[in-house]
Amino acid sequence: MKLFKPLVVLLLALAVTLSSPTAIAQTGLRIEQWTTPAGAKVLFVRSPSIPMLDLNIDFDAGSRYDPPEKAGLASLAVGMLAKGVNPVGSNSSGGIPAGGKALSEADIAQGYAMLGAQRGGGASDDRSSVNLRTLTSETELAEAINLTAQILAYPSYPEAVLEREKARLLSALKEAETKPETIVQRTFSQLAYGKHPYGLDATPASVNAIQSADLRAFHSQYFRADRATVSMIGAITRAQAQAIADQLTRALPKGATPVSSFAAITRPEQAIVRRIEHPANQSHILIGAPAIARGDPDFFALLVGNYVLGGGGFVSRLYNDVREQRGLAYSVYSGFSPSRDAGPFTIGLQTQRERTNEALAVVRETLGKFLEGGPTATELADAKSNLIGGFPLRIDSNRKILDNLAVIGYYGLPLDYLDTWSGKISAVTLEAVREAFKRHVSLERLITVVVGAGS
Repeated sequence: MKLFKPLVVLLLALAVTLSSPTAIAQTGLRIEQWTTPAGAKVLFVRSPSIPMLDLNIDFDAGSRYDPPEKAGLASLAVGMLAKGVNPVGSNSSGGIPAGGKALSEADIAQGYAMLGAQRGGGASDDRSSVNLRTLTSETELAEAINLTAQILAYPSYPEAVLEREKARLLSALKEAETKPETIVQRTFSQLAYGKHPYGLDATPASVNAIQSADLRAFHSQYFRADRATVSMIGAITRAQAQAIADQLTRALPKGATPVSSFAAITRPEQAIVRRIEHPANQSHILIGAPAIARGDPDFFALLVGNYVLGGGGFVSRLYNDVREQRGLAYSVYSGFSPSRDAGPFTIGLQTQRERTNEALAVVRETLGKFLEGGPTATELADAKSNLIGGFPLRIDSNRKILDNLAVIGYYGLPLDYLDTWSGKISAVTLEAVREAFKRHVSLERLITVVVGAGS
């Protein structure tokens, strides 16, 4: 599990806080959904205000499918899509359209630059993603979609470029392995998830083991239309959106669905404490355990409760107890990160080495009181008001709306998720928060990792 707190917590709050019916009424947001002939799911919102199209393609091809001995494979497979395109007839799906030709990394980069288009992407634990932003004028749109369709279906994964990218990744890994924030995150993931892929991280040895043939095999298995979700928002019609989705997915690799099985995720039976000595000036602390998957019925109660506990920034209990009252940390946060499988509940902070034990004691005391009594009526009302009322400041770009569409589509959330979100927040009760936290967080079964002040 790749944890980048507090960014993960912030993005989680953003993804749900974007979802107020009031804002939907203001923007006229209407989600349309269909399936392409090739089997890809599509979500589309027409937004004619600016002549742009924002597009995201998510494949069920995240790092959880990496072989342990080749961890980093998914990241390289999606990261190298635009490093070269095969000529006619040289991919596993039986060739490319007439007139197709080999493209180099420079050809592809120049192609997007000439169009003024922006392309990006990457791999997370659950999914590999490619995104595109382009003008909707006829020529620019057609050429940007054509170029994106080629890199999705026909990547060449050239050996020389792979060696260069591996060298870059190895350098980044070696540097990261010395940083306390990386050590605490990786150690927590390994303790929390064991043999489950969420506990797996790339290492120099696993990256060195990856070859071009591995990238091609991964692409052939997992970058397929029946594993793809296409999300779009922009100044195009439904007919254009259908044609674009068809073009992007029709030539993707075809074949049997790979059978995958993962080790079970289990919460620890008792508390686990791991202290790792490090010369950093501060101790880096991460506390938590596996908690909830996407779609868990307790999600809204946990979201509201966590706003009170540590997700509400300056108004949270952890912030008040740890920073305001005792000055133990500059910042402290808590959050849930739901994923396909049970994502973690975490509390994170940094503190002076000599005050590590004091900070741990305060965090446990604050969490213990919250688990025992939950929020007060006033705290609950304020949390719900802030979560719902914060929406207008959150949905200020098509890109942010697109992120919501991608989450809804990839994780199979209901299409009315945004419409019903505010009502579900409003319906959360004190009892619901207490019971949800009781089911998902146990003070006596948490994992605590401290990097800085060892022993």
